[in-house]
Amino acid sequence: MDNLFEDLIKRGRIFANKEVLRPTYIPENLPHRKEQINNLADILSAALKGETPSNILIYGKTGTGKTATVKYVSKELEDMGRKMGSKCSLIYINGEVFDTQYRVFAYLARIFNKRVPMIGWPTDMVYSEFKAGVDTENRCVIVILDEVDKLAGKGDGALYNLSRINSELNNAKVSMIGISNDLTFTDLLDQRVRSSLGEEEIIFPPYNAEQLQDILSERAEIAFNESVLEDSVIPLCAAFAAQEHGDARRALDLLRVSGEIAERTESPKVTEEHVRQASERIEANRIVEVVKTLPLQSKIVLNSILLLSRERNKKRFSSGEVYNMYRRSCSFLGMEPLTQRRVTDLVSELDILGLINAVIVSKGRYGRTKEISLSVPESCVLPVLLEDYKLKALANIKVKTQMTL
Repeated sequence: MDNLFEDLIKRGRIFANKEVLRPTYIPENLPHRKEQINNLADILSAALKGETPSNILIYGKTGTGKTATVKYVSKELEDMGRKMGSKCSLIYINGEVFDTQYRVFAYLARIFNKRVPMIGWPTDMVYSEFKAGVDTENRCVIVILDEVDKLAGKGDGALYNLSRINSELNNAKVSMIGISNDLTFTDLLDQRVRSSLGEEEIIFPPYNAEQLQDILSERAEIAFNESVLEDSVIPLCAAFAAQEHGDARRALDLLRVSGEIAERTESPKVTEEHVRQASERIEANRIVEVVKTLPLQSKIVLNSILLLSRERNKKRFSSGEVYNMYRRSCSFLGMEPLTQRRVTDLVSELDILGLINAVIVSKGRYGRTKEISLSVPESCVLPVLLEDYKLKALANIKVKTQMTL
């Protein structure tokens, strides 16, 4: 009997190196980011002169090349440091993973050979271990905090301590680079942290469709076998991504998934139709991820809109109807409902995320009301909501007869 994977391996005629299309790949050239690269290099060059570089805040929407640029410049800086005999270390930390002060300093301490557990010690002891480890020799350490707003949202202890650590060191120098999608996150910070963290700021604007085409064309030359892309594929991927705030990550995902669909269907070429199928698939995956990470109360509000659509057999509902269904859902789950004002805030957040559409409608002499409708397929949302064990009881509701206060 032939091996299960034998035909699958032989099938691959589309890709030469698919990894080039992953967001984690750092290319040798970053198109349309020369200004940001030069600004960042100019600030960090102080490390090669034995000085302490300024702390830097980097802003920009998802997929604007922030992390790729920082990693590219970091590699160049470390290479030059080795040539000059200058000890420069750049340490990358994702705030989504290391989201507390304890985790950040435990990770940093371990890098400098300190045996610190990831839980269990007082935080100030972990911080002291990191200081002792980093200060053993004359060096410059630059801590890169990606998604730094996640740390700010849980108190700014890590940022505060990192911003003042140099006054407590005798040999080493420490600087920070914070990367964020949120231009307003510094409003959450203590004034002292805000002023020291944002000594320098670099803004990454969204890419336009033409710039996205340049990025995709460079990657496609390495990623795909020759003559497998139809001419319209890259412009279409770029156009779709340009609509999503110039997101290069989405453009790369579209191109990669388009190739995967072509490969699985044994098509000799990647076509426009494959791009459109890829767009639908990626959008469905995005919805799933967004819904999964919603807080419980937001999930109940979203589920209330779904219940209304089943009960009323219409698509648009007033904010009052949604709130009444939300209260009935909370009663069914044995939970205390939030106030109508707070639920209105949650509706606005769901609107911003693109899960619902909430518009103000004039009713003439009866005033104005907000009309709410689902803006994503129910088939994508409902299964994800019901994965939450707290909401599984709602799957058994007979809306019209049983769901009453």
